[in-house]
Amino acid sequence: MRFLVVLLQITFVTALSFSAISWAAELTVVADLGGESTTAYFDSINNQEVVSTIVLPSAPLSVSAMLPINTPELTPGKVDAMTLNLVGISPIFIIGDDESSRRWLTLRLNTLVQLNAVGLVVNITREEAFNDLKEHAEGLTLLPVSGSDLAKRLGLSHYPVLLTEKGVEQ
Repeated sequence: MRFLVVLLQITFVTALSFSAISWAAELTVVADLGGESTTAYFDSINNQEVVSTIVLPSAPLSVSAMLPINTPELTPGKVDAMTLNLVGISPIFIIGDDESSRRWLTLRLNTLVQLNAVGLVVNITREEAFNDLKEHAEGLTLLPVSGSDLAKRLGLSHYPVLLTEKGVEQ
């Protein structure tokens, strides 16, 4: 009889233990405030299996690979000066492959050099034309890029223009 009582006690304690373990495993989330996983902060700790490789482009990048650039929102024309508050923006100018841009670039070259402005060429089809604009820019950085987003954000429809912290001017 005593053996049976001890056996029942062991069975009861074992059942109670499993019940407590299963209850502890079922956690209730009280609040989830989002946020970002902290995994990235610990990636470098004891991380011996990661092998980084450098992927080289199959061909060197060239201007001709980026052309043609067409920005339908922007055409050569007159631009009224606008006052803007663009604190921290580096001076940029917007031009295209046309005679008015070349004349403007020649007239404003000293100012553009003093400002160390970067030129965005928003309408251009040929690499030879881009190289001609680079000669007119005399060492300033020119980049063939679409100006669509910039035109929409600033409400521009024409170029050439100079964009500085203080605003837009032609």
